[in-house]
Amino acid sequence: MEAILALEDGKIFRGRSFGACGEKYGEAVFNTSITGYQEILTDPSYKGQIVAMTYPLIGNYGVNKEDAESCKPFVEGFVVREYSKIASNWRSKQCLGDYLKENNILGIEGIDTRELTLHIREAGAMKAVLSTRDLDEKSLVKKARNSPGLVGIDLVKEVACAAPYVWAKEGKYKVVVLDCGIKFNTLRILAKNNCKVIVVPAKTESAEILALKPDGVLLSNGPGDPAAVPYVVETVKELIGKLPIFGICLGQQMLGQAFGGKTYKLKFGHHGGNQPVKDLATGKVAITVQNHGFCVDIDSMNKKDIEITHMNLNDKTLEGIRHKRFPVFSVQFHPESAPGPHDAEYLFKEFISLMEKPRAKKKRH
Repeated sequence: MEAILALEDGKIFRGRSFGACGEKYGEAVFNTSITGYQEILTDPSYKGQIVAMTYPLIGNYGVNKEDAESCKPFVEGFVVREYSKIASNWRSKQCLGDYLKENNILGIEGIDTRELTLHIREAGAMKAVLSTRDLDEKSLVKKARNSPGLVGIDLVKEVACAAPYVWAKEGKYKVVVLDCGIKFNTLRILAKNNCKVIVVPAKTESAEILALKPDGVLLSNGPGDPAAVPYVVETVKELIGKLPIFGICLGQQMLGQAFGGKTYKLKFGHHGGNQPVKDLATGKVAITVQNHGFCVDIDSMNKKDIEITHMNLNDKTLEGIRHKRFPVFSVQFHPESAPGPHDAEYLFKEFISLMEKPRAKKKRH
């Protein structure tokens, strides 16, 4: 079946549909990962976005239950150069097209994804519509322009859990995860590092979190505009200084705002598994996994209280911060990977060490 991807600036891409049929709106972005399409599809941070893969062949190893990063796919649409109808892998349980159809996700193949990527790099990420229902180009461009986009929209409420749940029952350290769109691999790594893990909804207030008596709090990744979720920022403000805090991606943006900083929209965002980030303390460069369209303004941070720890080597944007007095730090990239390199997984050990210090102090007293 014919499908069209229309961008708000009038650019049209015609192709063939695979997966579900219908019409979906979102911000068109590209992801530079070669593998890991199932993890990308199920990353809640992609809520509100139509994702184009720059690697030309997608779907050849199928999908399975183990590689999902959440309960279902959250992308609005999926764009590939060539969809492989044949899935050949011993772990595969289902082909990608059937998986998309089952979860009501529109897919389009047969378009020039290199041209689309170059266009987004030049013009920036923009509102788009993907349709098999309406094939009128002018109509679709108008729909794209009139769609809500991401700015000012709270998408966290659409991906966060509705009620608290326990991920790992046993562990030396009790960690409460504030769920703004958590990826399962973050929870897996915490459990692997001897943590009892409790996940709570994004709207959970600080008093409820502190009542659980955690050793630390993790602020998760999540979708959309960080300025549109002030209730999370207020919660974070009330937690700072009371216990160790580790923020990931949207978690960093929440901390940045809690510290008095401002966020802004990047031109085309950082999406993929090959972003070079420099640790300013050691000078080491890690290749990181990233998925965000917004960033904390590095110049808005109060340097008297906040130390800049990491920087993106591609565009010099802020990638990490640490409070100089309190046990609080965050990164803009994804140390849990899934998919991508594991260079930054050491940051979970740093979080563990922050939780260990108060315990050691209690023992001495």
